[in-house]
Amino acid sequence: MAAVLACAACQDVPAASTGDPGSPIVSSKAGRLRGAVANGIASFKGIPYGESTAGKARFKPAHKRQPWTEVRDATTFGPICPQEGVVATGTEGRATESALGPIPRLPQSEDCLVLNVWTPGADARKRPVMVWLHGRGFNQGAGSEGWYDGTSLAKRGDIVVITINHRLNVFGYLHLADLGGDAYAGSGTAGMLDAVLALQWVRDNADAFGGDPHNVTIFGESGGGAKVSTMLAMPAGKGLFQKAIIESGPSLTAVNAAAATAGAKRLLAHVGVTSVEQLQEVPVPKLLEAVSELGKDPSTDIGGLLRPVVDGYGLAANPFNPSAAPSAADIPLVIGTNKDERTIFLINDPKRDKLTNAELVERLKPIVGDRLDHVLSVYRKTRPKATAWDLFVAISSDRTRLGSIALAERKAAGSAAPVYMYLFDWESDYRGGIYKASHALEVPFVFDNVEITPIVGSRPDRFELETAMSEAWIAFARSGDPSHAKIPGWRPYTTAERATLIFDVPSRLENDPRKEERLAWEGIDTGR
Repeated sequence: MAAVLACAACQDVPAASTGDPGSPIVSSKAGRLRGAVANGIASFKGIPYGESTAGKARFKPAHKRQPWTEVRDATTFGPICPQEGVVATGTEGRATESALGPIPRLPQSEDCLVLNVWTPGADARKRPVMVWLHGRGFNQGAGSEGWYDGTSLAKRGDIVVITINHRLNVFGYLHLADLGGDAYAGSGTAGMLDAVLALQWVRDNADAFGGDPHNVTIFGESGGGAKVSTMLAMPAGKGLFQKAIIESGPSLTAVNAAAATAGAKRLLAHVGVTSVEQLQEVPVPKLLEAVSELGKDPSTDIGGLLRPVVDGYGLAANPFNPSAAPSAADIPLVIGTNKDERTIFLINDPKRDKLTNAELVERLKPIVGDRLDHVLSVYRKTRPKATAWDLFVAISSDRTRLGSIALAERKAAGSAAPVYMYLFDWESDYRGGIYKASHALEVPFVFDNVEITPIVGSRPDRFELETAMSEAWIAFARSGDPSHAKIPGWRPYTTAERATLIFDVPSRLENDPRKEERLAWEGIDTGR
């Protein structure tokens, strides 16, 4: 790790002054940072990029963190943004850890705008930079989750990996512009504006960590993929990244401002305040509890409203509906989904493997509407050995796939930059194979972390797929083309060919895979 210690960015803190080769000190424009070294990779964690969003700053666009003068310890993760669920607490989290691996228990705070950096060397190498937007929708999650550890990916690819925290839930996406005035114009996209602020930090500081601020790829899965979709449509993000990857998270539309305002009014009434200023003083637990309580009433739909809003401030229009945002035109894109997206959400379903045909029909009605008979007949034809449960998983999972296809088509139609489509087909043997090729299963393969993620299982060929997938992401970050020697040549996606890389062992390139099933969805709103 001599490169980390004896680097241009460290000139005002000589290597000898650290006294510990495992504690590199780097000078960035934000301030000096002391990190740690593991497996030949230096990490710098909990770096603040924005000021606290508490008090009078709540719901407003965040401000850049002011530089500090002392050497700041960056060996531990910073606080997570206020939330409920698996990353924040208790028993549910432990159950999730059994499948996904360790989730650090960290304090929650409204002073949570922090990021984490993994680098092979804080030198002048100008490595590609990959910035991860975490999953779990727009209301949970953190960049500190164990399976997002960037050590292995940074080492394999000689790249800089960055994960970020940003505001979530009511703190990041409560549209208050029509209730509180211009001061709250960015409240409905505050969490995404945090991500813009983080990307500005990357632009200003990546070179101090051996990264190239002009070769930045944003990538994310599930809610993180939806954030990447949204970022592609944000004028404020223009020029801050050069490539994008959307994993199982296509987001074609954002929330209508009128509906978002109605939801905000319901929240104010529920907590018993009459102004936005009073809402700023409501304790964090009470706000989270109010959102949870309102979410139990389907008529309020408060959860569905707490995501990015077309507010004319952060977002001027839907990202990919009816067409791709102009700001996405020159950005190369990788996008795809997993074959059995829904299994991870259905693990505790009492009808798993016991679903009757009558129950299958009832469950599919809300998904495919009056096209149910046609869709079901197609899937029964293409999957003659499938049980009712298999069919439910396949059809409900394909909603995400169809959303990704729609986004890819609209992106390709308005852009000279290439779009690359993938489908993750590899099935895990974890817990007897009940997860199949589930939602999120590709994440440890991308991060080169299959050994620390239990859900991957124990199939011997998992390491072959890990190489294929992580090196595709690295190749794309480096050059804008995900092809490499361990996979077939990956052609861009067009509506003429629909070339799709099937990640499996072996991986293969197919034109328009499962065409008949895709066509069965024509005319159905996939709700993306």
